Amino acid sequence: MKKPKSLALTLAATLALGACSMAPTYKTPEAPVADHYQPAGPWTTAAPADQLPREGWWTLYGDARLNDLESQLLAHNADLAAALASYQQSRDFLQQVRADLFPQVQVGAGAVRNRQSDNAALRGPTSPAWYDTYSLTGQATYEVDLWGRVHDNVAAGRASMQASAADLASVRLSLEAQLADSYLVLVGLDRQIDLLQKSVDAYQRALQLTRTLQAGGAVSGLDVNRAQTQLSSTRSQLSQTKAQRDLLLHAIAVLVGQPASSFTLEAKTDLPALPVIPVGLPSTLLQRRSDIAAAERRTAEANAQIGVARSAFFPSLTLSAGGGFSSGAWGNLLTAPSQVWALGPSLLMDIFDGGRRRAQVDAAHAAFDEASAHYRGTVLTAFQQVEDNQSLLNNYGNALVDQNDATKAADHTLSLSMALYKQGANSYLDVVTAQVASLDAHLTLLGLQTNQLRASVGLVRALGGGWESGDISPEVLARDAKAQAKK
Repeated sequence: MKKPKSLALTLAATLALGACSMAPTYKTPEAPVADHYQPAGPWTTAAPADQLPREGWWTLYGDARLNDLESQLLAHNADLAAALASYQQSRDFLQQVRADLFPQVQVGAGAVRNRQSDNAALRGPTSPAWYDTYSLTGQATYEVDLWGRVHDNVAAGRASMQASAADLASVRLSLEAQLADSYLVLVGLDRQIDLLQKSVDAYQRALQLTRTLQAGGAVSGLDVNRAQTQLSSTRSQLSQTKAQRDLLLHAIAVLVGQPASSFTLEAKTDLPALPVIPVGLPSTLLQRRSDIAAAERRTAEANAQIGVARSAFFPSLTLSAGGGFSSGAWGNLLTAPSQVWALGPSLLMDIFDGGRRRAQVDAAHAAFDEASAHYRGTVLTAFQQVEDNQSLLNNYGNALVDQNDATKAADHTLSLSMALYKQGANSYLDVVTAQVASLDAHLTLLGLQTNQLRASVGLVRALGGGWESGDISPEVLARDAKAQAKK
């Protein structure tokens, strides 16, 4: 009676060893983090409860049409659907590696008609040439995770799935920001088209004026030619701007998953107001950027793979049990004499492999170093992008103040030039020069307003949108998986 009890204790101790892991203790790679951002500008320092909206950050711009386009993107964008499918693959792969934590059970049944060779060795004279074999068997195998190979594999798979979830969030934010940026540029082009069309109308009236003055002998044909040149050039600029709008409209159609041929957006000349964007401390960026989270999770995955590689130096223990029935006649298959069974452990260990396992461990360490370096680079790039867009917002704001003054001065100069020309006090060359300066000033002003809004979109993207690192926790991913399965 002692042997079964000793065997049970041995098995229990063996199973308990399954909690071991050969992976190094994981620590997030260190990355340089500044205490504060450099420039000051049109944003605010966020309090802990004052962050970007978790869903629909684009609502900051207060544009209903932009809101509708973003909703279409989330529902129909092909790149987003592909990223979602990629995440689902990583989630399913985790389920595959998790299966190794449990016993593997198989059942089988067979009915075989056999024919022996008449010249078979050791065949007796009474052995039948033909005979049947019927079987009904089951087998269970379980690899005891002595050195944590299976658990490290599962840990690596879980980290990979979380990285894929963060990648999905990165793709989503990138597409959302791309759509918002394209939309703002489109509205900016609509404003330029409106300005150019008004300029064409004004230059048309100026051309008519010069023709009238020429007919009265007050001016020469040189003024008429100059007026015609200015009108034709502006018309050409108008056509070029319309072409830019068409191409941008087609790009937006692709983003929202619609054919470019049937997609239209009415012209709109009102740019959204510049939103006040809550900017937290630099340290919060590590939790607000999905690409940083993805890089960190891949570092954790590489760390777990070191444990998998190390475990290959130790023996693997497999417990197996099988049993069933085997008979040459169907009628007595399920009887006691037809029973078969096998039970026992097996131990396997590589003795010599020509350095393969050592190379695998070294490669795993190198992969961890690569992932760590990529993580640090991602963090530094994130800080650069925040600083870049804050600097753009700040300097564009300063430039707009001066450009407003320049535009007013150019308009005043144009009015004076036209009045003096009508009185014959100056040439039409002065009028053309003033027209060019005024139009350029207005176009520059519109471009600065659009670019400042685009920089705000860039800042939102650099801050990670409304994403947080908790979005890739196992609980959240499990909840999202259930929600996706119901769709």
